[in-house]
Amino acid sequence: MTREPATPLRVGIGYDVHRLERGLPMVLGGVALAHDRGPVAHSDGDVLAHAIGDALLGAAGLGDLGAHFPDSDPRWRGISSLAILESIRDRLAERGLGIVNVDASVVAEAPRIAPHVEAMRAALGRALGIGADRVSVKATTNERLGSLGREEGIAAWAVALLEGTGT
Repeated sequence: MTREPATPLRVGIGYDVHRLERGLPMVLGGVALAHDRGPVAHSDGDVLAHAIGDALLGAAGLGDLGAHFPDSDPRWRGISSLAILESIRDRLAERGLGIVNVDASVVAEAPRIAPHVEAMRAALGRALGIGADRVSVKATTNERLGSLGREEGIAAWAVALLEGTGT
């Protein structure tokens, strides 16, 4: 016999990585950053938003970003990743799930993330329908190790907490 928890909470983890190329725009956490490289992607390539989206979908037991927004579907070409998060937020709400908070870390040698963290938190919070105080964005480098350390790519990890029965 399964027993429902007293407080129905769900946790999910997300990860995303994109290769970087010169001359492409860099969008991170819904904020356009000045940088000589940007992600190669079907959408806007916002690894931070993608990791958060995967964490939310995982917490809800709804699979991953690719299942809902496949890169084989021309509808998603160039789409803002904030629009993807808004869609995920709505899907969660339809299932009786609310977002408690998200915590994310960007892994990149450049550009500097710290000056943009508050703008990212605000943009992500608006897309998710929660206060910026419930969105944590951190950054670290890969200490010049591997492909991320050589600035060939950018990655992000995220954890999301949902509440609700999910029915």
